[in-house]
Amino acid sequence: MQKQRTLKTEISYTGIGLHSGREVHATLKPAPEDTGIVFVRTDLPGAPQIHAKAENVTSTLRATTVEDGHKVFTIEHLMSAFHAHRIDNAYVELDSEEPPVADGASLVFFELMAKAGIVEQAKDRKEIVIDKVYRIDDEKTGRFVMVLPYDGFRVSFTSLNPHKLIGVQYEDFHIDEAVYHKEIAPARTIAYEKEIQALREMGLGLGGSLENVIVYNDEGWLNPLHFEDELVRHKILDVIGDLRLAGIIRGHVIAAASGHALNTQLAKEIAAAYAGR
Repeated sequence: MQKQRTLKTEISYTGIGLHSGREVHATLKPAPEDTGIVFVRTDLPGAPQIHAKAENVTSTLRATTVEDGHKVFTIEHLMSAFHAHRIDNAYVELDSEEPPVADGASLVFFELMAKAGIVEQAKDRKEIVIDKVYRIDDEKTGRFVMVLPYDGFRVSFTSLNPHKLIGVQYEDFHIDEAVYHKEIAPARTIAYEKEIQALREMGLGLGGSLENVIVYNDEGWLNPLHFEDELVRHKILDVIGDLRLAGIIRGHVIAAASGHALNTQLAKEIAAAYAGR
């Protein structure tokens, strides 16, 4: 059996939220065994806690939101880094409702966790070892996400984008800390220039910039890419983060054009199936 893990020491980061555009101070802290990942809203009276669990997902509009009396949103990049490091327990203190966007990916969070250090705890981990196929389909579009048994953690993702600049992208990675750090963590979120104004009118993307978002238009990219297929790598980053809401998973994730809605539905199905095991 593997042992649970937490951070060795606390570490902080200050930035702005991707959608809110508000400055936020984030502090990642060690947590006792069996705590899970817990967000703490230090800006609210009594510093309420929001548990990052699949059952607490309330919205997937352009980001993943969890609510437990109070809410935090756009948590997927941070959760992805926790999953990659296989961290079971941590507190995330925030003085706003959204973590910092940082680099628009998860590299900053991944490296912060590594800098803080990671330690094993005494109790065994309740790893989710996938023992059959779990699958969520969007029958109208043909999009799907599934997970099947696999000795390790692997993600195969096909991204389908009608824009001629992007098209079909596919990647397949056996995820460990080294692979994630090099191949996934630097992959940033993406935006189509013509959609940005409409998003901002909806109160979304207010903290987005060419420093943390890759932007394209009908002529090309407005900023340099980290990878030629950065979009599909970011999609992998997202699904890793969304599935962490079910727990730390051992299995092979296969997805076609999946997003937060399908990802979190799968997380809920997995969490329900493994409850009490």
